[in-house]
Formats: sequence, C-alpha cells, structure tokens
Amino acid sequence: MSISNAQATPSIQICRIMRPDDANIVGNVHGGTILKMIEEAGCIIGTRHCNTQNGDRCVAALARVERTDFLHPMFIGEVAHVSAEITYTSKHSVEVQVNVLSENIVTGAKKLTNKATLWYVPLSLQNVAKIIEVPPIEYSSPEQEEAGKKRYEAQKFERIETKERNGEIIMSVSIPEPYSVAFSQSSLIHLVGPSDCTLHGFVHGGVTMKLMDEVAGIVAARHCKTNIVTASVDAINFHRKIKKGCVITVSGRMTFTSNKSMEIEVFVDADPLVEAEKGKYRAVTAFFTYISLDKENKPLSVPPLKLEGEEEQKRFEEGKARYLQNKTKRLADKGHQQ
Repeated sequence: MSISNAQATPSIQICRIMRPDDANIVGNVHGGTILKMIEEAGCIIGTRHCNTQNGDRCVAALARVERTDFLHPMFIGEVAHVSAEITYTSKHSVEVQVNVLSENIVTGAKKLTNKATLWYVPLSLQNVAKIIEVPPIEYSSPEQEEAGKKRYEAQKFERIETKERNGEIIMSVSIPEPYSVAFSQSSLIHLVGPSDCTLHGFVHGGVTMKLMDEVAGIVAARHCKTNIVTASVDAINFHRKIKKGCVITVSGRMTFTSNKSMEIEVFVDADPLVEAEKGKYRAVTAFFTYISLDKENKPLSVPPLKLEGEEEQKRFEEGKARYLQNKTKRLADKGHQQ
C-alpha cells in the first residue's frame, strides 16, 4: 500500500477519577485497574484506526503486552489520564504506546505512573478467524519507521519463540475420577475491598452469600455438566465477622446426591493480611442444594456421587439425613396448605 494513502499518527486520551472500588484498603489503586484502562485505550484506538479503510469492519484484538513498569502509585481521588498513540503498523498488526499520568486535582500535581507497549491484530467481525490488513500511518522520519520495524520484528520473534518453548500441549496431571468429590470441589479467592463492607468495615452478609452461591454453583455444574439452579439453602452460620482487607477463600464440596438434587457444603475462611498474627479462621458455613435442568428447564436426574473413604461416606449419610428431614418437612407443609 502506497504511503500516499497513509494517515497521520492517531492518538486518543481517556480520563477517569479513581474511586474506592479501584483501590485497596489503604487507597492505592490496584495494578489491575490501571492495566485494564491501558488495554481499553489501546483497543479503542486500534479498532478506530483499523476501521478507517473500506472493507470488513473489525475489532482490534490484543496480541501482546510488553513489560509494564509501575513508576509511581496512584490513589483514590486522583484522575488517571491514559494517552494512547499508534506508533507502528505492519501489514497485520498495530503497535500502541500508552502513557498513564495521575493528577492530584487539589494541587494540580501530575506524575507519570505507567508506560506500556501493546500489539493488536484486527479481526473481522464477519469471521473472527480472519485477520485483515492494517491501514498504514505516516512517520515523522525514515528513522522512526525503521525503529518501529525493529520493535515489530523483535516482538514477533519472541512470540514465536515463546510459543515453541511452551508448545501446544498441556502437561497431563492426575485428574480425579468423574463424579467423585475431588472432581467437582472448587474454591474462589477474594480480597475484601471497601465496596464489600458496611460503614463499620465488616463484609456485607449478602456479599459473602453471593460468593458462596457462586462456588456451590461451580461444584454442581462440574458434577452434572448441565444447567443448574439453586433449589434451597440450609441455615447459613456466620461464626465470625470478616473485616475489610481480609483475603477470603470460599470452598465448596459435594456431600450428597439424590436422584434429582445435590447438596454442596460451602466454607468461608478469612485470612487477615494486616493482622496476620491472628491467623486464618473459619467465618461462615452452609449447605446449598442444587438441581439439574434440561433445555426446557425440567429437572434432570443427577449422576450418583462416587464416594472414597469413610469420611466421604459419613458426610454422605449426614447429607441423606438432612435430605430426608427436609423432604418430610416439605410434605408436611404441603399437607397443611391443602
């Protein structure tokens, strides 16, 4: 494509004030929040540039991020200024340079917090397997273009080398037997932030229960491989409060299956990061019951749980007792209503 069709170097800037949800308990903005803003700016400018020519509409897909250094911390209340500029284009890829500045809106002071280089490839919206050609840009000098070409070749070589080194094969590991307790057990780890808490700095019960239901749902789905829904929740016991700044681990395991239902035991363990000497503690426990549904949302039979060892057998019998007790109660309630 001739240079006469090239365009001036595209650039954009996006700004956003940092809020409590963006930061940790002491007010430092999470690195992940900044990385997300960097990628958003890169995606916007890459997509916008690649759609300046006639032909397939496309979206810029992230292919690589070079090393990103966090030069200075950013804090709640500061404004993040994210500037993105396309600095090189090959036939099928776009290099985007991104700078992030933090602005203290009270003093007006600004600091450079991040510099990053991202590479994108444009994928056709009609066929996401198709990579389309990139419109060229104008360079201020031949030297600038040559430097960009060297960066392109270097990253291309490293990506190929990495792919060859890692290979396409995931090393096999010992996988538990399907339908066993170990096969479906799952965990989530969550850092308790300000938005999770009451004004007194303790986690909302609803936040905890939502995470517990998510884990129980993962366990049920792994066991059945079907659509699953929550049928009931036994008493949820909040043994100890969870404070802001704790890391909580929400773990679930299958304890009992009937023909049409599954019981999952869920634990919430809290680990204080700041007051580490207090140690990890069990904060919440509960039993969730799920059912499996077909495509018409009708109940499906649940695969029987395969038990291994006396402990799993004991938990199964205890779950069966709860199941029969709840079933008797439901039938009694139904009789009273008639």
